[in-house]
Amino acid sequence: MLRCLVSRCLLTNPVAGQTRKMSGVSLAGSQSSLAGKVAIVTASTDGIGLAAAQALGQRGAHVVVSSRRQSNVDKAVALLQSEKIQVTGTTCNVGNSEDRARLVNMTVEQCGGVDIFVSNAAVNPFFGNIMDSTEAVWDKILDVNVKSAFLMTQLVVPHLEKRGGGSVVFVSSVAGYQPMQALGPYSVSKTALLGLTRALAPELAQCHIRVNCVAPGVIKTTFSQALWQDEDIVDEFKKQLSIKRFGKPEEIGGVIAFLCSKDASYITGETITVTGGMSCRL
Repeated sequence: MLRCLVSRCLLTNPVAGQTRKMSGVSLAGSQSSLAGKVAIVTASTDGIGLAAAQALGQRGAHVVVSSRRQSNVDKAVALLQSEKIQVTGTTCNVGNSEDRARLVNMTVEQCGGVDIFVSNAAVNPFFGNIMDSTEAVWDKILDVNVKSAFLMTQLVVPHLEKRGGGSVVFVSSVAGYQPMQALGPYSVSKTALLGLTRALAPELAQCHIRVNCVAPGVIKTTFSQALWQDEDIVDEFKKQLSIKRFGKPEEIGGVIAFLCSKDASYITGETITVTGGMSCRL
């Protein structure tokens, strides 16, 4: 009986019989879906930033990676080159206006333009009761996590326009929806990126530039190790997860690459949460 039903399905829907073949074509296409594109990814020598650079590069983009330390840049460039990814690397502190300009100008000079900008840089110099946070803490967090994200976007947009459009992706956090205890100022900065995405998207759409955001849950990176190395915190977080583990950087990198691809050509102003099923919507 089951065999008859399957046969009938294939006769009435010939496309169903081509699933395996079509899947192979789709997969092959994805490997070159960003061929000819140039992508700047900030804070991209480790963690989510590096995973984003890998995902974009694996799909054919020339990626420009950066970090504040030259040794980290050299290590990331060597890794990406070993994976046959086209890559250029430089030092950049996104909180410094001269560094921001130099990163964009170098990309245009060496790579011919910019098609994709992924804003991943973030800091968190404070852990504790939000009422104990200082003005200096707020200045540092907002300068790097929010203001520099916008100012970098402002620098790259004219170059995206010259290429006929492009894609901007901000890396926010689940904390932008549900502030985490002891991470108050950081959480507020990530909420601001959700608003920045919504504010920029309609304005830049007329330039054929899409603006989206990714809000990761707890991802096992060096940046978040204070969370996933504490067993009590781990146990508490896992209670909130449908998928009972923390995420991997490449699981965020793939989503970022999707948002930069033609597969996401009708998506703008959106935030994709990648949280393992944690409830986190405003």
